[in-house]
Amino acid sequence: MARSASARSGGKTAAGKSAKPKKSAAGKGRKQAKTDDAPPPAGVAVHGAQSLSSVLVDSYNLEIRDREGFVGDRASGRAFRATLDEIRKALRQNDRDGDPLGDNPSADISKSTLDRLLTKGDLEAAGVVLGAIEHFAGELAHVARRFLNDAAWKGTERIVVGGGLKQSRVGELAVGRAMVLLKSEGVDIDMEMIRHHPDEAGLIGCAHLAPAWVYEGHDAILAVDVGGSNIRCGVIDVNLKKKKDLSKARVWKSTLWRHRDDDPKRDEAVKRLTDMLAELIAMADSNGRRLCPLIGVGVPGVIGPDGAITRGGQNLPGNWESSRFNLAHCLREAIPEIGGHETAVVMHNDAVVQGLSQTPFMQDVAHWGVLTIGTGLGNARYTNRARLEDGDG
Repeated sequence: MARSASARSGGKTAAGKSAKPKKSAAGKGRKQAKTDDAPPPAGVAVHGAQSLSSVLVDSYNLEIRDREGFVGDRASGRAFRATLDEIRKALRQNDRDGDPLGDNPSADISKSTLDRLLTKGDLEAAGVVLGAIEHFAGELAHVARRFLNDAAWKGTERIVVGGGLKQSRVGELAVGRAMVLLKSEGVDIDMEMIRHHPDEAGLIGCAHLAPAWVYEGHDAILAVDVGGSNIRCGVIDVNLKKKKDLSKARVWKSTLWRHRDDDPKRDEAVKRLTDMLAELIAMADSNGRRLCPLIGVGVPGVIGPDGAITRGGQNLPGNWESSRFNLAHCLREAIPEIGGHETAVVMHNDAVVQGLSQTPFMQDVAHWGVLTIGTGLGNARYTNRARLEDGDG
């Protein structure tokens, strides 16, 4: 296996350029992780790589602004709850019967409760939820349109929507309605929900950070999904004997730590993360699973070729953007070997990784993107290498 990027020097990509924000003629007030026009050779373990074995990552962490701030904030989970709040507030002020959803704050109403109100609640309660869906769908369509108009997303044929929306019928209806709004305006785009559960997509996508041949002779890989509220670690069965394209990859075991509840310091968070991985290694060993000596990691922000988080890690516990901190190095020091082999670590943006889990199911198009809707809006855009080789690029 090629050496981990955490062991490389010089901080360069295969194309020899640092991953810095790139300005585009297509969008003032727009930042993204830089990619190059000529794709570099596919690497085995290069942090924040543009060129992966199955796809080129054309763009990620794209930040489009308007007068109100980041456009993506209009289609976040927070934005949906805010819309629900506005509708309920208007009813409380103007309807003598008050709010049909009761006294619970919108943030505390579960997705399953909202789903139930749509089908089994009274008409007025269902109307409140439908109103929030309609407004949110309009905002999502607006955000998607802005991304599709950006040069980095030119020619996108399909958008996959991940994040928390996958977990509810409310989210699915919002995505379907957004697609209808776009098509009615002449925007030729398909939208679909990510196939895997959002808690698992961010782990399964880690398997796509390295070529499938790396897993020959191994059963599974360790994966890490670091978010602003949670850290999730898992053992991913790659199941190459069933499908070489990793479409049968599945989460065997996973552990979750809601770090936001504990408010740890950065070093405490990293120590807890490495302890979680050590527990999973022990579980895999006792079960006879042969772990590949590679840890895939998805984290928010822009990931430099040396593994540094150069922008976008502000919601993580402590300062993960410090020039004196490198998560990949920390993991290698804490877990120097897996199965008797030197540990390699490869990191990428969390939205990129979640989208990668969808790669085997996107092979009928050349260009596609992902929007992950959570506290904020993650994004990435891909080109399938197989379609490029077929002359479809």
